[in-house]
Amino acid sequence: MKPISKPASTTSASKPAATAYEETASGIDERKFVVALARGLDLLRAFRPGESMLGNRDFVERTGLPKATVNRLAYTLTVLGYLRFDEVLGKYALDAGVLSLGFALLSGTDTLELARPHMRVFARDVGAAVSLGCRDGLDMIYLETIRSETALTLGLASGSRLSMLTSSMGRAYLAVQPEEARAALIAELTRAAGADGARLAADAQREIAAFAEARCCFSFRDWHDDVNAVAVPFREARDGRWLVLSCSGPASSMGEAVFRERVAPKLRALARRLGDSA
Repeated sequence: MKPISKPASTTSASKPAATAYEETASGIDERKFVVALARGLDLLRAFRPGESMLGNRDFVERTGLPKATVNRLAYTLTVLGYLRFDEVLGKYALDAGVLSLGFALLSGTDTLELARPHMRVFARDVGAAVSLGCRDGLDMIYLETIRSETALTLGLASGSRLSMLTSSMGRAYLAVQPEEARAALIAELTRAAGADGARLAADAQREIAAFAEARCCFSFRDWHDDVNAVAVPFREARDGRWLVLSCSGPASSMGEAVFRERVAPKLRALARRLGDSA
């Protein structure tokens, strides 16, 4: 069945993306941090779901790095097997080295294996898509998505990124962060979002404030014009990191009342089964 079209970009900013180094610079030990490595990883992060090829100009625009730096990093990543260069097109594609890292992550996530069968049942039950995700830089990233076979669903898959300010998943993650860390992160997200940052941050903070009572966060047409969603955070049992479960569906057929009264309680119950929910 045809999926709902997604926004042109699922990243949180329209201007050139900040490097991972810039995003975390205030909280790192400069003596231990390898800037060159961080910049190389930024090139790999520049690929978005559905994109198979990027050129040097794309890397420069998305990372903000100088062209000469991009050239050296791309060459190094190609030699190491993380990028593949197409001589005819003059562009790079992700290579098998990245795939092996992804498989290592997913195969090492016990919670994901535990969650999949429950997510399948949940998706069939509510007639929507259910996803499991975590933070990646200034975005949230899907680790897994399972779609209902009976309803229109988002065309997003594992590896897709969502805005932390406009998505229910991002808001739920922010809601369980320590107050000082949350304030600093929202400030960084506001700056990265540019002209719309203050408005988006205000909308997110209203949902975050309601988390104490609702124990979940909603996004009603905020991330996409025809998408409603709810998300619940929980701590992974093995290492204590925060993961987030979300459920999304078309706003045209699944209104706010459906998510508040039917979907949210079921999602909170699933989060409790998978870990220590907030």
